[in-house]
Amino acid sequence: VQLQASGGGLVQAGGSLRLSCTASGGTFSRYAVGWFRQAPGEEREFVAGITWDGGSIGYGDSAKVRFTVSRDNSKDTVYLQMNSLKPEDTAVYYCAARESTSSLVLIREPLYHYWGKGTLVTVSS
Repeated sequence: VQLQASGGGLVQAGGSLRLSCTASGGTFSRYAVGWFRQAPGEEREFVAGITWDGGSIGYGDSAKVRFTVSRDNSKDTVYLQMNSLKPEDTAVYYCAARESTSSLVLIREPLYHYWGKGTLVTVSS
């Protein structure tokens, strides 16, 4: 499966963005999806994850309350709605997927088999 992350851009602090992760080449409805981000000079970190059916959702500490992950399997797309953005949210955001019908949210990078190229989010103060 190929993944394409989009929706990044420049936004002022306090603003919102919605990222999309669109898949092609596979039965996306059977895939768990995660969002990760990597800020300059930092390690990549888990942001949010959603199971194949949307039945379970999980967030990293940085995303709790402000971010919401969702999916529309009819469109082969997973979304990350980001509100109340802060300068420290500036990073390249990646989506990743793994074929899995587990009810557990995957939070570790090695568990994901497919990765998109990332989309840059810049939050100005």
